[in-house]
Amino acid sequence: MSNGIFITLEGGEGAGKSTQAGRMAERLESLGYAVTRTREPGGSPNAEEIRNLLVNGAPDRWTSTAETLLNYAARDSHLNETIRPALERGEIVICDRFMDSTRAYQGTAGGTDPDLIKTLEEAVIRKTMPDLTLVFDLDPTLGLGRTTKRAQAGEDRFENKPLEFHEKLREAFLDLVKTEPERCVLINAEQDIDKVFDDIWSVVEPRLTK
Repeated sequence: MSNGIFITLEGGEGAGKSTQAGRMAERLESLGYAVTRTREPGGSPNAEEIRNLLVNGAPDRWTSTAETLLNYAARDSHLNETIRPALERGEIVICDRFMDSTRAYQGTAGGTDPDLIKTLEEAVIRKTMPDLTLVFDLDPTLGLGRTTKRAQAGEDRFENKPLEFHEKLREAFLDLVKTEPERCVLINAEQDIDKVFDDIWSVVEPRLTK
């Protein structure tokens, strides 16, 4: 058991998760909390190497099953090298994407066998489950229109998948909020950036006193 808090941010492409993760980290640090901000795929040196395989190249470079296995190889490293040590130190971990992205991207939208994903979750994640998951929701067409900078950096493999893929992602994340309401909270990411943060903080702040 740890005294830390594990917060994950989920949603489709261009939802603004990275921006809001940074703002959340700044607010928490200003209040005196120790924060580890991280991301997936990636978050540790070995996991970042795997990230390059996942986010670059042609959209059909990997099958969804191969993507699942690569994500979990990276996640195992990320958990052991970054997330668990930070939680054991009592820090707040803010992670841009985690296991729910695999469920949505490779599972619902990609067609990977859900039993395989469940088996990997049980073997790799074990008890290191997020305490809170913020699910950013917006129209996929709007989100894809926001991803120009990332495309210029070359990390646009998933953005280049068909619109139908991104529509399935949105439905998968909405279903997640319905099935796990005690952990997952829906955030309207189509709002003004400051209003989005206000909504996030109204959810996060009460958790800090528990």
